[in-house]
Amino acid sequence: MTDGTWITLISIAVTVLFMLGVPIFLIIGFWVIGASFVLGVTLDNIGVALSDVFTDGFALLAMPLFILTGDLINKSGIARRLTDFAYACLGWLRGGLAMASLGACGLFAAISGSNSATTATIGAMMHPEMVKGGYDERFAAATAASGGTVGIIIPPSIIFIVYGFLINLPISELFIGGIIPGIMMVVAMQFACWIICTLNGWGHLIPLNPLLIFKTGVGAWLGFFAIGLVLWGIYTGKFSPTEAAGVTVGFCLIVGLLSLPLFKLLKFSKEERPAKEKSYGEMLLVEGFKVSEIPSVVIRSAQITGILAPLIAISVVMQQILSQLGAKETIEAFVTGMGGYYAVLFTAMAIVFVAGMVLESLPNTIILAPILAPIAASIGMDPIHFAVVFLVGGSIGFITPPYGLNLYVASGVTGVPYFKLLRYTIPYLVSLLSVWIIVALVPDLATILLPAK
Repeated sequence: MTDGTWITLISIAVTVLFMLGVPIFLIIGFWVIGASFVLGVTLDNIGVALSDVFTDGFALLAMPLFILTGDLINKSGIARRLTDFAYACLGWLRGGLAMASLGACGLFAAISGSNSATTATIGAMMHPEMVKGGYDERFAAATAASGGTVGIIIPPSIIFIVYGFLINLPISELFIGGIIPGIMMVVAMQFACWIICTLNGWGHLIPLNPLLIFKTGVGAWLGFFAIGLVLWGIYTGKFSPTEAAGVTVGFCLIVGLLSLPLFKLLKFSKEERPAKEKSYGEMLLVEGFKVSEIPSVVIRSAQITGILAPLIAISVVMQQILSQLGAKETIEAFVTGMGGYYAVLFTAMAIVFVAGMVLESLPNTIILAPILAPIAASIGMDPIHFAVVFLVGGSIGFITPPYGLNLYVASGVTGVPYFKLLRYTIPYLVSLLSVWIIVALVPDLATILLPAK
C-alpha cells in the first residue's frame, strides 16, 4: 500500500477512537506515531519537538499562571462578587439572571483567560440560582456553556498566548485586539438571551435599584482592580503577558489570604445572604481562603495545565508532519484559488468553523494558524485583525457539536445531559456567528485600540 493509503487508514482508525470517547491528546498522539512510522520519521523527533515547545516557549509560561488566577478568584469569592454586581445591573430585565450570568462570564474571562474555567465557575454558581429563578435547566446550562466562549477572547487569553507564540506576534497587541470583539460577543448573547426569555416568560424580575448596583459594585471592587491591573499593565507596556499573569496571581493570593483573618477580626459573617442585607464593610472584603487551602487550588490548576500543555506540544508535532505531507500547500492552493479578498477570507473562516466542530481550539490553532495566517497576510489583512477573526471562530467551536468542549464542561457541572443542551445553544450560536461576520468585515473593531505605530 502507498503512504497515502496508510495515512488514510490511520486517520479513519483514530476517528473511530474519537467517536468512542478516547481523549483528544491520545487521538492526536496515535495519529502522530502512526504517521511517523509511515513516513520513516524516527520517534526521537517527537521527543525533541515536545522538548523544544517548552524550552523555547517563554510566552507559554503565562498559561498556567492565568489558569491559577481563575481558580484563585473563584476560591477567594471575587467571582461571586462580580456575579452579584452583574445581577444587580440586569435583574430588572426579563431574563436578567441569565443575562447577568453572561455578563459574569465576561468579567471572569477578563481575569482568568480560560473558556473551560469560565464555564465551570459561572455554571456551578449560577445554574442552581437560575433553576430556582424559574429558568429551564437546559437553557441555564446552555447559557453557561455559551458564556464561556468569551473566556479566550476577552483578555487575558490563553489561546492568544499560543497564537502569538506560533505566529511571532506581540501577545500584548493580540490581547488588546480581543477587547471590543469580546464585549460584542457578550452583548450579542445577552440580546439573544433577552429575546428567548421574553418569549418563554422565564426569570423573576427584581426592581432596578441604583443603591444595590452601587453596593455590589463596591463589593466587586477587587475584581475590577484585578481586571484593570492586567489591562493597564499590558496596554501601557509595563508588563509582558507572563509578568501580568504573575502579578495577578500574587494579587489574588494576597487578597485571599488577608481577607479571611480580616473577616474574623471584624466579626463579619461568611453566611450566604443577599448583597442588600450585608454591610458595606462586609462587601468591601471577600471571604478569602486559608494557607492550607492553597495546595489544593494549585493542584487543580496544575491538573488543567497538565491536560493543555501536552496537547499543545503534540499538536505542534502533528503540524510538522502535516507540513511534510503537503497539507500546507494543499490548503493554500485551495483557499487562494477562491479568488478575491472576501472569497479568501470567508473560505478561511469556513475552514476554521468546520475544524472547530471536531477539534479543540488548541490543536486547531496550532495546526491551522501557521497555514492560514500567511494567506491572510498575502491578501493584505492586518495580522492582528486576522488573529482575532481566527480565534473568535475558534471560540464558537466550543458550543458546536460533535465536540463542543464547553457543552461537556457545562454538562459536567450542572448534571444536564450533553445532547439536551444542543437545542438551547442555537440562539447563542446565531448571535456569535453574527458578531464573527461583523468583526471579519470591520477590521477597526480589532485594531482601533492598538497603540499608534
